[in-house]
Amino acid sequence: MTPSSRFLNPAEAARRLGVSAKALRLYEQRGLLVPARTAAGWRSYGPAEMARATEIVALRALGLSLAQVARVLKGDAQGLAPALAAHQAVLEAKARELDATLDRVRGLRDELARGRLPAPGELARLLQPDTRPALEFELPWPWPWGGERFALSEIRPINHIVGPLGSGKTRLALRIAERFPGAVFLPLDRAEGDATATRLREDAALRSRVDAALAWLVEDGATGSEALTALLAGLEAEGPAAIVVDMVEQGLDHATQEALIAHLRRRGAEARPLFLLTRSSAFLDLAAVGAHESILLCPANHSPPTYVAPFEGAPGYEAVATCLATPEVRARTQGVIAWRPKVSDPAG
Repeated sequence: MTPSSRFLNPAEAARRLGVSAKALRLYEQRGLLVPARTAAGWRSYGPAEMARATEIVALRALGLSLAQVARVLKGDAQGLAPALAAHQAVLEAKARELDATLDRVRGLRDELARGRLPAPGELARLLQPDTRPALEFELPWPWPWGGERFALSEIRPINHIVGPLGSGKTRLALRIAERFPGAVFLPLDRAEGDATATRLREDAALRSRVDAALAWLVEDGATGSEALTALLAGLEAEGPAAIVVDMVEQGLDHATQEALIAHLRRRGAEARPLFLLTRSSAFLDLAAVGAHESILLCPANHSPPTYVAPFEGAPGYEAVATCLATPEVRARTQGVIAWRPKVSDPAG
């Protein structure tokens, strides 16, 4: 390996670190990271720079702001103690969940030793301990479905709803919002009018949460905008048991989508469920889907929605992949709807 091959360009470094290239530039602007330069003056990240960047990303993952990260890197550990305490609480919760799962495994093995097979659904619950109780309802009818009974069997903190144009995904999302107790629906026009500004003026606590989330996202490379503020106002609202968002990427650029999904993933396994309609490959990167996420596909042939595992070869994976497009394509086709010409009556 030659010395030059150990250095990465900004895009490669960002991909390896799991952040955006814009975030790397922000770290540089804040004086946290100083990339090397090639003979032509291009930014380059070698082992020392990558080690430093890895520390920054790890501290950010613990919940520290960039100002706190800077202080920790200078040797001031004051802001690190509460972050580690919060991380410890998350790990302890996972440990309790794991202990409960181990108890179930021991019980199943004892049953097998007595010649008894597991009860229906017991193995599925064992393999998916973080799923919530199923929500059952009739699918919308007469279009695109016929009122079939449907169960949301994998309600997780993040639930992606995907489908091609005209597949009925918005109608499904509306039905989920109707039938999920305490859920709210955030429509496409959430950034229009003065409703968001009024809410934030009247609710100081909500304003504080939105400002904190917005500051965090901008530090991660997001672009502040009216669309992002309106979305955060809905996501940070107290009270809803679940939030259903129509086209979560609406009005958000590539870096903002990447920062937002990273922010939502940091909420942890106990966060309230989010149902997020999307057709963006930046927001829904199939290679990055975590254990606390599910993908629900609305097929083009209007068969009932189905869960899709996020790995190549899984049933429905290719269909999901073909539904997703880059933010640039999504912006170009924003507002486009599926249109089916009326079939003339041959007897008319």
